[in-house]
Amino acid sequence: MISHTPRVTRRPGSARRPLAWAAGLLALAVAGPSAASTCEALRGLKLPDTVVTSAVVVPAGGFAEMGPLRAPDLPAFCRVTASVRARPGSDVGVEVWLPLTGWQGVFHGNGNGGFGGVLSAGYGPMSAGLRRGYATAVTDTGTAPATPLDGDPLIGQPEKWRDWGRRSTHAMTVAGKAIAQAFYGETPRRAYYTGCSTGGQEGLIEALYYPDDYDGVLVGAPVINRTWGHAAVLWDDLAAHRSPGHRLSDAKLRLLSRTALRQCGDKGSGLAGDPFIGDPKACRFDPAVLRCRGADRADCLTAAEVATARAFYSGPTDRRGRALFHGWLPGSEATGFFDWAFLQSRPNNEPAFVSLFKWVFGRQWDWSRFEPQRDMAKVDAALGPIVNDATRGSLRAFRERGGKLIIYHGWADSLVPPDQTVAFYDRVAREAGGLEQAQGFARLFMAPGFSHCAGGPGPDVFNSATGAAVPPPSLTPQHDLLAALTHWVEGGPPPRQVIATRYVEGTPARGVAMQRPLCAYPAKAWWRGAGDPNAAANFICAVSRPPPS
Repeated sequence: MISHTPRVTRRPGSARRPLAWAAGLLALAVAGPSAASTCEALRGLKLPDTVVTSAVVVPAGGFAEMGPLRAPDLPAFCRVTASVRARPGSDVGVEVWLPLTGWQGVFHGNGNGGFGGVLSAGYGPMSAGLRRGYATAVTDTGTAPATPLDGDPLIGQPEKWRDWGRRSTHAMTVAGKAIAQAFYGETPRRAYYTGCSTGGQEGLIEALYYPDDYDGVLVGAPVINRTWGHAAVLWDDLAAHRSPGHRLSDAKLRLLSRTALRQCGDKGSGLAGDPFIGDPKACRFDPAVLRCRGADRADCLTAAEVATARAFYSGPTDRRGRALFHGWLPGSEATGFFDWAFLQSRPNNEPAFVSLFKWVFGRQWDWSRFEPQRDMAKVDAALGPIVNDATRGSLRAFRERGGKLIIYHGWADSLVPPDQTVAFYDRVAREAGGLEQAQGFARLFMAPGFSHCAGGPGPDVFNSATGAAVPPPSLTPQHDLLAALTHWVEGGPPPRQVIATRYVEGTPARGVAMQRPLCAYPAKAWWRGAGDPNAAANFICAVSRPPPS
């Protein structure tokens, strides 16, 4: 076990603090201070461009702002907040949790979501890290007072765009490691990063541009092309609201989802009878099969509704109907979590995530007139060099230093396109000299029936790093991607598969409803042709259908 004795550098003028401060430092030097005095001493820590704004001991169980994440098994920790201001207009918020006992010598960085702006978005993953004995941190991505769904406060704030697009996670990592070193008196021996969505993008940026920051990076549903990702969401909204009758009701979305499942469920490696589409890329589905022959009814789609569904599946196109970006796959329509209903919902009375376009066109921009073929050239010229760094860069340095990368993505995601992640991994393989070389340091796991970062009709529990209330059956490499990553970094074999679990009614106490292996891309999980299809042991990972056994 590693000592948590700190090495604290005081700010100029700190010698004039009350005698209690000096007494605390003397006690630290002679006999080791109490946890409270050690933690509070971090308020005087001096770091480049960084101000520690608070340092308090949190007793076991957590603090009020954690809400439902508070739990009796959460260990006591030192909670530190800081602000990193490396340049005018930049203010990156950082929060670090330092376990008072049992630190494993590991620093754990975490991602945010959407437009960021709030530190609490990382409390779930941080709780997971804390339970493992990690010093764990999150950044607000430098975008406060924005919130994950509202980026309007960032209009006219180009330094904040740059922090959100690239710099903030590195700033968090540098400050967080320094705070951990000051508290424990030792440099972290390992560093891991976990995040999903915007947090996934943050992790890729770390591996691409700051290869020394982390030994292992675990990212889900990473936003890669930021500008076109937002264009896809706006495209969907406008398709659904083009004129009355185009929006798909919840009942019509369920109808569309059932029909897609019926037509696609048994294609490729999929199994008839599964409540999700196992291999959506093996199926070509046209919603026109549901077109009403006469008047609108509950069991069919009107011509307007078919047009909306086609727009969602195709993604943005030019005036001739040629694809400009990715669309959504069959099986993503009604997953219950960031699904098509959300894409039509207009939170804050406007399309989701539309703020990004206001950064370019101004606060009063009329988003209802958006036309991708016309408008995206200007958006990409203004923001592409700032927020699209994951579309370029190289993992060569990360690979050469021994870094390990695991990416996962749900085929039923309808907020970040799964096809984009596959294309990114194919790019990694080309740069590495082929798939075999890429798999030596980077693995991709595609999850059938899994929605955006969580949920969906398929087996959805396979990553303890989310900090969700429902954990994997065991925190082992066989069932948990975070454990698979740390095992790999520590010298274990690269993961070939991880078992994803679906609990009965989402409750572990009620038992396991289904388990299915997630296979390292490009392999898929194929049923052996015999045995319970709800048991993972009856599947084999292979690129193509194996011969009958």
